[in-house]
Amino acid sequence: MKKTFPLHVPGKKDPRVLDAIKLEITKYVKRERRKTLLPEFDVWEFACKVGSDSVTAALIPLPEVPQAVEVVAQAGGAEVYVEIMASAGNRVKRSSSAPHHRRET
Repeated sequence: MKKTFPLHVPGKKDPRVLDAIKLEITKYVKRERRKTLLPEFDVWEFACKVGSDSVTAALIPLPEVPQAVEVVAQAGGAEVYVEIMASAGNRVKRSSSAPHHRRET
C-alpha cells in the first residue's frame, strides 16, 4: 500500500478522519496477513514508511505506524503519506545461550 491520506476532510471532524486512516491501515495489514505463504516461509514482514510526503517519509516498525500518523497530524500537515509493503520471511530463532529458569512458587 502506497497512499496519501488527507487529514482534513470537509464535513468530518479531524479526530474521526484520523480514526478512519488508522482503521484502513489495520484492515490492510490484516488482509495481507491472511494471504497464504509459500511453504518455505513462515511469517509476513512489513516495511513501513510514514511522513508528510513520500520524500520525507521515515522508515518505522509496523506497531509504530498509528503513532507516526498522529505525529504528522499534530504537526499541522494537510496530508500523510503511508507506505506499507508486505514480504514473506522467516522468523529469527533466539539463541539459547542462557538456560530458562522456572519461577519458584
